[in-house]
Amino acid sequence: MDDQHRLGVRILVVALALGVLGDTLLRGIPWGINFALWVLMLGAFVGALGGRTRAFQDGGSGLLVLILFFVSAFAWRDSLSLNLMSVLALLVVFALIVLRAQGGAIVVAYLIDYVAGGIIAGLNAAFGPFGLLIGDLPWRRIFGKVASQRTLAVGLGTLLSLPLLMVFGALFMSADAVFEALVKEVVDIDFAKLLGHVFLTALFAWITCGYLRGVLLGKERDVVPRPGQQWFSLGIIEVGVALGLLNLLFFIFVVVQFGYFFGGATLVHLTPGLTYAEYARRGFFELVAVSALALPTLLAAHWLLIADDGQAQRIFRFLAGTQIVMLAVIMASAFQRMRLYQREYGLTEQRLYATAFMGWLAVVFVWFVLTALRGQRQRFAFGAMVAGFVLLAALHLLNPDAFIVRVNAARLAEGRKFDAYYATSLSADAVPDLIAALPKLSANDRCLVAGRLLRSWSRPESPDWRTWNYSRTRATNLVVQNSADLRRVACPENPASD
Repeated sequence: MDDQHRLGVRILVVALALGVLGDTLLRGIPWGINFALWVLMLGAFVGALGGRTRAFQDGGSGLLVLILFFVSAFAWRDSLSLNLMSVLALLVVFALIVLRAQGGAIVVAYLIDYVAGGIIAGLNAAFGPFGLLIGDLPWRRIFGKVASQRTLAVGLGTLLSLPLLMVFGALFMSADAVFEALVKEVVDIDFAKLLGHVFLTALFAWITCGYLRGVLLGKERDVVPRPGQQWFSLGIIEVGVALGLLNLLFFIFVVVQFGYFFGGATLVHLTPGLTYAEYARRGFFELVAVSALALPTLLAAHWLLIADDGQAQRIFRFLAGTQIVMLAVIMASAFQRMRLYQREYGLTEQRLYATAFMGWLAVVFVWFVLTALRGQRQRFAFGAMVAGFVLLAALHLLNPDAFIVRVNAARLAEGRKFDAYYATSLSADAVPDLIAALPKLSANDRCLVAGRLLRSWSRPESPDWRTWNYSRTRATNLVVQNSADLRRVACPENPASD
Protein backbone atom coordinates (compact mmCIF):
# COMPACT_ATOMS: atom_id res chain seq x y z
CA MET A 1 0.00 0.00 0.00
CA ASP A 2 1.17 3.56 -0.67
CA ASP A 3 1.05 6.38 1.87
CA GLN A 4 -2.43 7.55 0.81
CA HIS A 5 -3.90 4.07 1.25
CA ARG A 6 -2.24 3.70 4.66
CA LEU A 7 -3.70 7.06 5.65
CA GLY A 8 -7.15 5.87 4.57
CA VAL A 9 -6.83 2.80 6.79
CA ARG A 10 -5.75 4.97 9.71
CA ILE A 11 -8.74 7.26 9.18
CA LEU A 12 -11.07 4.26 9.32
CA VAL A 13 -9.48 2.91 12.51
CA VAL A 14 -9.52 6.32 14.23
CA ALA A 15 -13.15 6.90 13.20
CA LEU A 16 -14.23 3.57 14.68
CA ALA A 17 -12.33 4.35 17.91
CA LEU A 18 -13.94 7.79 18.18
CA GLY A 19 -17.32 6.24 17.41
CA VAL A 20 -17.00 3.88 20.37
CA LEU A 21 -15.63 6.69 22.53
CA GLY A 22 -18.51 8.97 21.52
CA ASP A 23 -21.09 6.35 22.46
CA THR A 24 -19.33 5.81 25.80
CA LEU A 25 -18.85 9.46 26.75
CA LEU A 26 -21.66 11.43 25.18
CA ARG A 27 -24.48 9.33 26.59
CA GLY A 28 -24.11 11.32 29.80
CA ILE A 29 -26.56 14.23 29.83
CA PRO A 30 -26.21 17.19 30.33
CA TRP A 31 -22.91 17.36 28.51
CA GLY A 32 -19.92 18.60 30.43
CA ILE A 33 -16.40 17.24 30.57
CA ASN A 34 -17.49 14.32 28.38
CA PHE A 35 -18.09 16.62 25.40
CA ALA A 36 -14.78 18.37 26.03
CA LEU A 37 -12.89 15.06 26.16
CA TRP A 38 -14.43 13.75 22.94
CA VAL A 39 -13.79 16.93 20.97
CA LEU A 40 -10.23 17.11 22.34
CA MET A 41 -9.63 13.54 21.21
CA LEU A 42 -10.97 14.44 17.76
CA GLY A 43 -8.70 17.50 17.65
CA ALA A 44 -5.73 15.43 18.82
CA PHE A 45 -6.26 12.86 16.08
CA VAL A 46 -6.71 15.59 13.47
CA GLY A 47 -3.43 17.13 14.60
CA ALA A 48 -1.63 13.77 14.78
CA LEU A 49 -2.78 12.48 11.39
CA GLY A 50 -2.67 15.82 9.66
CA GLY A 51 0.42 17.31 11.26
CA ARG A 52 2.17 17.41 7.88
CA THR A 53 -0.77 18.85 5.96
CA ARG A 54 -1.18 22.50 5.02
CA ALA A 55 -3.76 22.90 7.80
CA PHE A 56 -1.13 23.16 10.54
CA GLN A 57 1.75 24.83 8.72
CA ASP A 58 2.78 28.47 9.15
CA GLY A 59 0.88 29.12 12.36
CA GLY A 60 -2.11 26.93 11.56
CA SER A 61 -1.62 25.06 14.83
CA GLY A 62 -3.33 28.04 16.46
CA LEU A 63 -6.58 26.46 15.30
CA LEU A 64 -5.96 23.62 17.75
CA VAL A 65 -5.47 26.21 20.50
CA LEU A 66 -8.92 27.62 19.68
CA ILE A 67 -10.40 24.13 19.95
CA LEU A 68 -8.77 23.70 23.36
CA PHE A 69 -10.20 27.00 24.61
CA PHE A 70 -13.76 26.50 23.43
CA VAL A 71 -14.09 22.92 24.69
CA SER A 72 -12.59 23.98 28.03
CA ALA A 73 -15.15 26.77 28.19
CA PHE A 74 -17.88 24.21 27.50
CA ALA A 75 -16.79 22.29 30.60
CA TRP A 76 -16.51 25.54 32.55
CA ARG A 77 -19.83 27.34 32.10
CA ASP A 78 -23.30 25.85 32.40
CA SER A 79 -25.21 28.47 30.39
CA LEU A 80 -26.99 26.82 27.46
CA SER A 81 -26.63 29.97 25.37
CA LEU A 82 -22.87 30.13 25.93
CA ASN A 83 -22.50 26.42 25.25
CA LEU A 84 -24.38 26.69 21.96
CA MET A 85 -22.17 29.60 20.90
CA SER A 86 -19.09 27.57 21.87
CA VAL A 87 -20.32 24.69 19.72
CA LEU A 88 -20.86 27.13 16.83
CA ALA A 89 -17.32 28.47 17.31
CA LEU A 90 -15.96 24.91 17.25
CA LEU A 91 -17.80 24.18 14.01
CA VAL A 92 -16.26 27.31 12.49
CA VAL A 93 -12.76 26.26 13.62
CA PHE A 94 -13.15 22.72 12.26
CA ALA A 95 -14.41 24.17 8.97
CA LEU A 96 -11.35 26.43 8.81
CA ILE A 97 -9.11 23.38 9.30
CA VAL A 98 -10.71 21.76 6.24
CA LEU A 99 -10.39 25.00 4.26
CA ARG A 100 -6.70 25.35 5.13
CA ALA A 101 -5.94 21.64 4.61
CA GLN A 102 -7.33 21.85 1.08
CA GLY A 103 -5.18 24.84 0.19
CA GLY A 104 -7.37 27.76 1.24
CA ALA A 105 -6.19 30.82 3.12
CA ILE A 106 -7.65 32.09 6.39
CA VAL A 107 -6.15 35.49 7.16
CA VAL A 108 -6.41 36.82 3.60
CA ALA A 109 -9.67 35.32 2.33
CA TYR A 110 -13.08 36.42 1.17
CA LEU A 111 -16.19 35.68 3.17
CA ILE A 112 -17.30 33.27 0.47
CA ASP A 113 -14.09 31.30 1.15
CA TYR A 114 -15.24 30.70 4.71
CA VAL A 115 -18.70 29.71 3.51
CA ALA A 116 -17.15 27.28 1.02
CA GLY A 117 -15.00 25.78 3.79
CA GLY A 118 -18.09 25.19 5.92
CA ILE A 119 -19.99 23.60 3.04
CA ILE A 120 -17.05 21.35 2.16
CA ALA A 121 -16.63 20.27 5.79
CA GLY A 122 -20.36 19.53 6.09
CA LEU A 123 -20.49 17.55 2.86
CA ASN A 124 -17.48 15.49 3.91
CA ALA A 125 -18.99 14.76 7.33
CA ALA A 126 -22.20 13.59 5.63
CA PHE A 127 -20.90 11.80 2.54
CA GLY A 128 -17.13 11.50 2.93
CA PRO A 129 -17.21 7.91 4.24
CA PHE A 130 -18.62 6.77 0.90
CA GLY A 131 -15.56 8.15 -0.83
CA LEU A 132 -13.21 6.58 1.70
CA LEU A 133 -14.81 3.14 1.66
CA ILE A 134 -15.42 2.96 -2.08
CA GLY A 135 -12.58 4.89 -3.65
CA ASP A 136 -9.75 5.54 -1.17
CA LEU A 137 -9.28 2.12 0.43
CA PRO A 138 -7.70 -0.62 -1.74
CA TRP A 139 -9.74 -3.53 -0.45
CA ARG A 140 -8.37 -5.96 -3.02
CA ARG A 141 -4.80 -5.11 -2.08
CA ILE A 142 -5.60 -5.46 1.62
CA PHE A 143 -7.35 -8.83 1.45
CA GLY A 144 -6.59 -10.10 -2.03
CA LYS A 145 -9.16 -10.48 -4.79
CA VAL A 146 -10.46 -13.93 -3.79
CA ALA A 147 -10.43 -13.20 -0.07
CA SER A 148 -12.24 -9.91 -0.51
CA GLN A 149 -14.95 -11.59 -2.56
CA ARG A 150 -15.42 -14.28 0.09
CA THR A 151 -15.42 -11.70 2.88
CA LEU A 152 -18.03 -9.68 1.03
CA ALA A 153 -20.15 -12.77 0.48
CA VAL A 154 -19.96 -13.78 4.16
CA GLY A 155 -20.80 -10.26 5.28
CA LEU A 156 -23.75 -10.05 2.92
CA GLY A 157 -25.06 -13.43 4.05
CA THR A 158 -24.78 -12.38 7.69
CA LEU A 159 -26.69 -9.18 7.04
CA LEU A 160 -29.43 -11.09 5.23
CA SER A 161 -29.74 -13.58 8.06
CA LEU A 162 -30.09 -11.06 10.88
CA PRO A 163 -33.69 -9.94 10.23
CA LEU A 164 -34.75 -13.55 9.56
CA LEU A 165 -33.21 -14.77 12.82
CA MET A 166 -34.86 -11.95 14.76
CA VAL A 167 -38.33 -12.51 13.26
CA PHE A 168 -38.41 -16.30 13.57
CA GLY A 169 -36.65 -16.21 16.94
CA ALA A 170 -39.26 -13.80 18.31
CA LEU A 171 -42.09 -16.05 17.05
CA PHE A 172 -40.54 -19.16 18.63
CA MET A 173 -40.06 -17.29 21.93
CA SER A 174 -43.71 -16.26 21.92
CA ALA A 175 -44.80 -19.82 21.13
CA ASP A 176 -42.90 -21.63 23.87
CA ALA A 177 -42.02 -20.39 27.38
CA VAL A 178 -39.18 -22.93 27.81
CA PHE A 179 -37.56 -21.83 24.55
CA GLU A 180 -38.00 -18.19 25.60
CA ALA A 181 -36.28 -18.83 28.93
CA LEU A 182 -33.45 -20.67 27.16
CA VAL A 183 -32.86 -17.84 24.72
CA LYS A 184 -32.91 -15.22 27.46
CA GLU A 185 -30.45 -17.27 29.49
CA VAL A 186 -28.05 -17.79 26.59
CA VAL A 187 -28.48 -14.38 24.97
CA ASP A 188 -28.99 -11.99 27.85
CA ILE A 189 -29.13 -8.84 25.72
CA ASP A 190 -31.33 -5.79 25.85
CA PHE A 191 -31.78 -5.41 22.10
CA ALA A 192 -33.25 -1.90 22.37
CA LYS A 193 -30.27 -0.73 24.40
CA LEU A 194 -27.86 -2.53 22.07
CA LEU A 195 -29.46 -0.85 19.07
CA GLY A 196 -28.98 2.54 20.71
CA HIS A 197 -25.28 1.85 21.29
CA VAL A 198 -24.82 0.65 17.72
CA PHE A 199 -26.59 3.71 16.32
CA LEU A 200 -24.58 6.25 18.34
CA THR A 201 -21.29 4.48 17.64
CA ALA A 202 -22.04 4.38 13.93
CA LEU A 203 -23.17 8.02 13.91
CA PHE A 204 -20.04 9.39 15.59
CA ALA A 205 -17.77 7.09 13.57
CA TRP A 206 -19.43 8.15 10.32
CA ILE A 207 -19.13 11.88 11.00
CA THR A 208 -15.53 11.54 12.19
CA CYS A 209 -14.57 9.39 9.21
CA GLY A 210 -16.03 11.84 6.72
CA TYR A 211 -14.48 14.85 8.38
CA LEU A 212 -11.01 13.30 8.62
CA ARG A 213 -11.21 12.32 4.97
CA GLY A 214 -12.01 15.92 4.08
CA VAL A 215 -8.98 17.16 6.03
CA LEU A 216 -6.46 14.54 4.93
CA LEU A 217 -7.59 13.31 1.52
CA GLY A 218 -10.26 15.73 0.28
CA LYS A 219 -9.77 17.88 -2.83
CA GLU A 220 -13.25 19.38 -3.16
CA ARG A 221 -11.93 22.93 -3.00
CA ASP A 222 -10.17 22.40 -6.32
CA VAL A 223 -13.54 22.49 -8.09
CA VAL A 224 -14.87 25.54 -6.22
CA PRO A 225 -14.69 28.76 -8.30
CA ARG A 226 -12.17 31.20 -6.86
CA PRO A 227 -14.08 34.04 -5.15
CA GLY A 228 -11.54 36.63 -6.30
CA GLN A 229 -12.71 36.10 -9.87
CA GLN A 230 -15.82 38.09 -10.76
CA TRP A 231 -18.21 36.19 -13.02
CA PHE A 232 -21.02 38.73 -12.64
CA SER A 233 -20.85 42.46 -11.98
CA LEU A 234 -22.94 45.63 -12.04
CA GLY A 235 -22.10 49.20 -12.87
CA ILE A 236 -22.14 52.12 -10.45
CA ILE A 237 -25.50 53.32 -11.83
CA GLU A 238 -27.33 50.17 -10.73
CA VAL A 239 -25.48 49.88 -7.40
CA GLY A 240 -25.54 53.64 -6.81
CA VAL A 241 -29.28 53.94 -7.35
CA ALA A 242 -29.97 51.06 -4.97
CA LEU A 243 -27.66 52.37 -2.24
CA GLY A 244 -28.76 55.95 -2.80
CA LEU A 245 -32.43 55.13 -2.32
CA LEU A 246 -31.58 53.05 0.73
CA ASN A 247 -29.59 55.96 2.15
CA LEU A 248 -32.55 58.25 1.53
CA LEU A 249 -34.80 55.89 3.49
CA PHE A 250 -32.27 55.78 6.33
CA PHE A 251 -32.00 59.59 6.33
CA ILE A 252 -35.78 60.12 6.45
CA PHE A 253 -36.08 57.63 9.31
CA VAL A 254 -33.27 59.30 11.27
CA VAL A 255 -34.80 62.78 10.78
CA VAL A 256 -38.35 61.75 11.66
CA GLN A 257 -37.27 59.73 14.67
CA PHE A 258 -34.53 62.10 15.88
CA GLY A 259 -36.52 63.14 18.91
CA TYR A 260 -37.22 59.53 19.82
CA PHE A 261 -33.57 58.61 19.35
CA PHE A 262 -32.36 60.96 22.05
CA GLY A 263 -35.50 62.03 23.89
CA GLY A 264 -35.25 59.02 26.19
CA ALA A 265 -37.26 58.91 29.39
CA THR A 266 -38.51 62.51 29.03
CA LEU A 267 -40.08 61.78 25.66
CA VAL A 268 -41.71 58.60 26.97
CA HIS A 269 -43.33 60.51 29.82
CA LEU A 270 -44.55 63.30 27.51
CA THR A 271 -45.97 61.09 24.77
CA PRO A 272 -49.52 59.87 25.52
CA GLY A 273 -49.94 56.09 25.34
CA LEU A 274 -46.21 55.45 24.90
CA THR A 275 -44.72 52.99 27.40
CA TYR A 276 -41.15 51.91 28.02
CA ALA A 277 -41.97 48.48 26.67
CA GLU A 278 -43.30 49.93 23.41
CA TYR A 279 -40.49 52.50 23.10
CA ALA A 280 -37.53 50.29 23.96
CA ARG A 281 -38.35 46.65 23.38
CA ARG A 282 -40.04 47.01 20.02
CA GLY A 283 -37.63 49.60 18.67
CA PHE A 284 -34.45 47.88 19.83
CA PHE A 285 -34.89 44.55 18.09
CA GLU A 286 -36.08 46.13 14.85
CA LEU A 287 -33.02 48.38 14.83
CA VAL A 288 -30.78 45.40 15.52
CA ALA A 289 -32.29 43.69 12.48
CA VAL A 290 -31.67 46.80 10.35
CA SER A 291 -28.03 46.93 11.43
CA ALA A 292 -27.52 43.21 10.86
CA LEU A 293 -29.07 43.31 7.37
CA ALA A 294 -27.14 46.40 6.31
CA LEU A 295 -23.79 44.61 6.57
CA PRO A 296 -24.45 41.81 4.03
CA THR A 297 -26.15 44.39 1.80
CA LEU A 298 -22.99 46.50 1.67
CA LEU A 299 -20.79 43.44 1.19
CA ALA A 300 -22.96 42.19 -1.66
CA ALA A 301 -22.98 45.62 -3.31
CA HIS A 302 -19.19 45.87 -3.08
CA TRP A 303 -18.82 42.36 -4.53
CA LEU A 304 -21.16 43.10 -7.44
CA LEU A 305 -19.51 46.39 -8.34
CA ILE A 306 -17.00 46.37 -11.20
CA ALA A 307 -13.67 46.05 -9.42
CA ASP A 308 -11.40 47.97 -11.85
CA ASP A 309 -13.62 51.06 -12.16
CA GLY A 310 -11.90 53.64 -9.94
CA GLN A 311 -14.65 56.27 -10.17
CA ALA A 312 -17.32 53.68 -9.34
CA GLN A 313 -15.32 52.59 -6.30
CA ARG A 314 -15.05 56.20 -5.08
CA ILE A 315 -18.80 56.73 -5.44
CA PHE A 316 -19.46 53.46 -3.65
CA ARG A 317 -17.18 54.47 -0.77
CA PHE A 318 -19.10 57.73 -0.40
CA LEU A 319 -22.51 56.04 -0.43
CA ALA A 320 -21.43 53.20 1.89
CA GLY A 321 -19.68 55.62 4.24
CA THR A 322 -22.81 57.78 4.41
CA GLN A 323 -24.92 54.74 5.20
CA ILE A 324 -22.52 53.61 7.93
CA VAL A 325 -22.66 57.07 9.54
CA MET A 326 -26.44 56.88 9.67
CA LEU A 327 -26.20 53.31 10.95
CA ALA A 328 -24.01 54.60 13.77
CA VAL A 329 -26.83 56.96 14.76
CA ILE A 330 -29.38 54.13 14.53
CA MET A 331 -27.20 51.81 16.62
CA ALA A 332 -26.67 54.55 19.21
CA SER A 333 -30.45 54.87 19.37
CA ALA A 334 -30.78 51.12 19.85
CA PHE A 335 -28.29 51.13 22.72
CA GLN A 336 -30.15 54.04 24.32
CA ARG A 337 -33.49 52.25 24.04
CA MET A 338 -32.10 49.08 25.59
CA ARG A 339 -30.43 51.03 28.39
CA LEU A 340 -33.76 52.60 29.32
CA TYR A 341 -35.56 49.27 29.08
CA GLN A 342 -33.01 47.51 31.28
CA ARG A 343 -33.17 50.29 33.84
CA GLU A 344 -36.92 49.90 34.12
CA TYR A 345 -37.36 46.14 33.77
CA GLY A 346 -33.98 44.60 34.51
CA LEU A 347 -31.53 42.50 32.54
CA THR A 348 -32.25 39.20 30.80
CA GLU A 349 -30.25 36.84 28.60
CA GLN A 350 -32.04 38.02 25.48
CA ARG A 351 -31.32 41.68 26.24
CA LEU A 352 -27.70 41.04 27.20
CA TYR A 353 -26.83 38.90 24.18
CA ALA A 354 -28.62 41.24 21.77
CA THR A 355 -26.64 44.18 23.19
CA ALA A 356 -23.40 42.20 22.87
CA PHE A 357 -24.30 41.37 19.27
CA MET A 358 -24.81 45.06 18.57
CA GLY A 359 -21.38 45.77 20.04
CA TRP A 360 -19.86 43.17 17.72
CA LEU A 361 -21.68 44.72 14.76
CA ALA A 362 -20.26 48.13 15.65
CA VAL A 363 -16.72 46.73 15.61
CA VAL A 364 -17.39 44.89 12.34
CA PHE A 365 -18.66 48.07 10.65
CA VAL A 366 -15.50 49.90 11.66
CA TRP A 367 -13.48 46.99 10.27
CA PHE A 368 -15.52 47.15 7.06
CA VAL A 369 -14.51 50.79 6.64
CA LEU A 370 -10.83 49.96 7.27
CA THR A 371 -10.77 47.02 4.85
CA ALA A 372 -13.52 46.81 2.21
CA LEU A 373 -13.81 50.56 1.66
CA ARG A 374 -10.04 50.74 1.23
CA GLY A 375 -9.91 48.02 -1.40
CA GLN A 376 -8.94 45.17 0.97
CA ARG A 377 -12.20 43.22 1.23
CA GLN A 378 -10.22 39.94 1.32
CA ARG A 379 -9.11 40.87 4.85
CA PHE A 380 -12.61 41.64 6.15
CA ALA A 381 -13.79 38.08 6.93
CA PHE A 382 -10.82 37.23 9.13
CA GLY A 383 -11.15 40.36 11.24
CA ALA A 384 -14.91 39.88 11.68
CA MET A 385 -14.33 36.27 12.75
CA VAL A 386 -11.62 37.26 15.24
CA ALA A 387 -13.93 39.92 16.68
CA GLY A 388 -16.59 37.23 17.14
CA PHE A 389 -14.15 34.89 18.90
CA VAL A 390 -12.98 37.71 21.18
CA LEU A 391 -16.59 38.60 22.04
CA LEU A 392 -17.40 34.98 22.90
CA ALA A 393 -14.28 34.70 25.07
CA ALA A 394 -15.26 37.94 26.83
CA LEU A 395 -18.76 36.60 27.49
CA HIS A 396 -17.29 33.47 29.06
CA LEU A 397 -15.13 35.61 31.32
CA LEU A 398 -18.06 37.88 32.15
CA ASN A 399 -20.31 34.93 33.12
CA PRO A 400 -23.60 36.38 31.75
CA ASP A 401 -26.04 34.56 34.05
CA ALA A 402 -24.16 35.67 37.18
CA PHE A 403 -23.89 39.19 35.78
CA ILE A 404 -27.64 39.28 35.17
CA VAL A 405 -28.36 38.33 38.78
CA ARG A 406 -25.90 40.92 40.12
CA VAL A 407 -27.35 43.71 37.97
CA ASN A 408 -30.96 42.87 38.86
CA ALA A 409 -30.14 42.49 42.57
CA ALA A 410 -28.42 45.89 42.56
CA ARG A 411 -31.66 47.44 41.27
CA LEU A 412 -33.30 46.58 44.62
CA ALA A 413 -31.48 49.53 46.20
CA GLU A 414 -33.39 51.79 43.78
CA GLY A 415 -36.71 50.30 44.80
CA ARG A 416 -37.03 48.16 41.66
CA LYS A 417 -38.54 44.69 41.56
CA PHE A 418 -36.50 41.49 41.38
CA ASP A 419 -37.84 38.71 39.13
CA ALA A 420 -37.05 35.74 41.37
CA TYR A 421 -38.73 33.23 39.10
CA TYR A 422 -36.65 34.28 36.10
CA ALA A 423 -33.44 34.41 38.14
CA THR A 424 -33.88 30.82 39.31
CA SER A 425 -34.50 29.67 35.74
CA LEU A 426 -30.94 30.61 34.82
CA SER A 427 -28.11 28.10 34.75
CA ALA A 428 -25.80 26.96 37.52
CA ASP A 429 -23.57 29.91 36.66
CA ALA A 430 -26.01 32.17 38.53
CA VAL A 431 -26.30 30.11 41.74
CA PRO A 432 -23.40 31.67 43.73
CA ASP A 433 -24.71 35.19 43.12
CA LEU A 434 -28.28 34.10 43.86
CA ILE A 435 -27.21 32.79 47.26
CA ALA A 436 -25.23 35.99 47.91
CA ALA A 437 -28.28 38.10 47.00
CA LEU A 438 -30.72 36.26 49.30
CA PRO A 439 -30.46 38.72 52.24
CA LYS A 440 -31.43 41.61 49.93
CA LEU A 441 -34.58 39.91 48.64
CA SER A 442 -38.09 40.27 49.98
CA ALA A 443 -39.50 37.43 52.10
CA ASN A 444 -41.55 36.07 49.20
CA ASP A 445 -38.61 36.17 46.79
CA ARG A 446 -36.30 34.54 49.35
CA CYS A 447 -38.87 31.82 49.83
CA LEU A 448 -39.14 31.15 46.08
CA VAL A 449 -35.39 31.32 45.38
CA ALA A 450 -34.41 29.07 48.29
CA GLY A 451 -37.01 26.46 47.41
CA ARG A 452 -36.06 26.32 43.75
CA LEU A 453 -32.35 26.18 44.53
CA LEU A 454 -32.89 23.21 46.84
CA ARG A 455 -34.96 21.38 44.26
CA SER A 456 -32.65 22.12 41.33
CA TRP A 457 -29.17 21.83 42.82
CA SER A 458 -29.24 19.21 45.55
CA ARG A 459 -26.54 16.57 45.24
CA PRO A 460 -27.64 13.74 42.89
CA GLU A 461 -27.92 10.25 44.34
CA SER A 462 -25.83 8.65 41.59
CA PRO A 463 -23.53 11.28 40.04
CA ASP A 464 -22.14 10.58 36.58
CA TRP A 465 -18.53 11.73 36.11
CA ARG A 466 -19.15 12.20 32.38
CA THR A 467 -21.49 15.12 33.05
CA TRP A 468 -19.05 16.88 35.38
CA ASN A 469 -19.00 20.62 34.89
CA TYR A 470 -17.23 23.16 37.08
CA SER A 471 -20.17 25.51 37.34
CA ARG A 472 -22.72 22.76 38.14
CA THR A 473 -20.38 21.21 40.70
CA ARG A 474 -19.83 24.56 42.38
CA ALA A 475 -23.56 25.28 42.45
CA THR A 476 -24.32 21.90 44.01
CA ASN A 477 -21.62 22.31 46.65
CA LEU A 478 -22.83 25.79 47.61
CA VAL A 479 -26.45 24.66 47.90
CA VAL A 480 -25.40 21.69 50.07
CA GLN A 481 -23.25 23.93 52.27
CA ASN A 482 -26.09 26.43 52.72
CA SER A 483 -28.89 23.86 52.81
CA ALA A 484 -29.82 24.55 56.46
CA ASP A 485 -30.27 28.28 55.84
CA LEU A 486 -32.08 27.64 52.57
CA ARG A 487 -34.53 25.20 54.16
CA ARG A 488 -35.28 27.71 56.90
CA VAL A 489 -36.59 30.28 54.41
CA ALA A 490 -37.73 28.04 51.56
CA CYS A 491 -41.32 27.83 50.50
CA PRO A 492 -42.99 24.44 50.88
CA GLU A 493 -42.82 22.46 47.65
CA ASN A 494 -45.76 23.54 45.54
CA PRO A 495 -45.96 22.76 41.83
CA ALA A 496 -48.28 25.71 41.30
CA SER A 497 -45.56 28.11 42.45
CA ASP A 498 -43.24 26.84 39.73
